[in-house]
Amino acid sequence: MNAPSPQDAGESQPSPHELWKITLGELDEKMGVKILEESVDRVVATMPVEGNRQSFGLLHGGASLAVGEAVGSWAAVIHASTMGKTAVGVDVSATHHRSAREGQITITATPIHLGGTLTTHEVLITNEAGQRLCTLRITNLLMKRKS
Repeated sequence: MNAPSPQDAGESQPSPHELWKITLGELDEKMGVKILEESVDRVVATMPVEGNRQSFGLLHGGASLAVGEAVGSWAAVIHASTMGKTAVGVDVSATHHRSAREGQITITATPIHLGGTLTTHEVLITNEAGQRLCTLRITNLLMKRKS
């Protein structure tokens, strides 16, 4: 008698492509970004406010955009990797709701649309109290990987 296949056992087949794993870039490292979770469904990172403030002592809006775009793009590349593709950002927009002077922020990207050509993710940036500081939306184009 043959052993049951994963489908017979109710298990899902693994993707034929290996999931891409996040590697921090130079800016991410300088900003103090740490990855907490990485999957197709959710990417979560943290970043300290200290070292990312503007001249008035507040979290720099550009820092929020940079880290939000990074986390949203990482989420898109993880999805793209399930198809043997990669992703490039084509649009990002953000609304700043409040700022922070200290502590750590959490950045969470979740999919709005996971297609074969485009992805769109919502990226929420919150403070330690769970208050929303910024909401980003990022759209990425999925492309063949260059050899």
